[in-house]
Amino acid sequence: MNIIFHGQSCVEIRLKEHTLIIDPFLNHNPLATAKPEDIKADYILVTHGHADHLGDSIEIAKRNEATIIAPNDLGRYLSFQGAKTHGMGIGGEYQFPFGKVKMTLALHDSSYNPPGTKENMYTGMASGFLLTVEGKTIYHAGDTGLFGDMQLLGKLNAIDLAFLPIGDNYTMGPRDAVIAAQFLQAKMVVPMHYNTFPLIKQDPTAFVESLAAEGIKGVVVEPGQSLSF
Repeated sequence: MNIIFHGQSCVEIRLKEHTLIIDPFLNHNPLATAKPEDIKADYILVTHGHADHLGDSIEIAKRNEATIIAPNDLGRYLSFQGAKTHGMGIGGEYQFPFGKVKMTLALHDSSYNPPGTKENMYTGMASGFLLTVEGKTIYHAGDTGLFGDMQLLGKLNAIDLAFLPIGDNYTMGPRDAVIAAQFLQAKMVVPMHYNTFPLIKQDPTAFVESLAAEGIKGVVVEPGQSLSF
């Protein structure tokens, strides 16, 4: 399993027979080293409707004939745009050909502003994803603040890798993300959703050092770099 971080919250997961990409914000992402046309994915997972998460999902889905997995309200909108979708609700699980997906709570808003319009559309609840693939459990928190039920996620799941936002302002910051990592009891934590814009500027190395002080393994993955399991 090869996992590539593309900046902001975009994570590509290459499995033996399938490729997934989460929150594919590439075209307008100043940190991304890849473009939408570089992505070959079977499934696209979108945590919520904001442009820096929905990103290039429709383009990638149509070109690859990929399925977008998203909160149900957002999924319906994307289906109207011609994408193949699978809608889910918070707490729901589904067994896909590549593995199991559970949609988790995220404390955040969710809306979409179609390009060239002043319309701001409600796109359902924001979410995170708990993936069980090739014998590993990966948690992508999406955009969220700290919440107590992260303890339940850690208690009920042996999480191998967690992607946690640290940008602050719109999501939890580094201090709360350390608490989240303690709640989740993940074997490894990777920070995300930082330094893409001035408002979310953070020091990921300092965050990883704070994790280490609590006995938690953290890794900074730069955009374009990968992790292998």
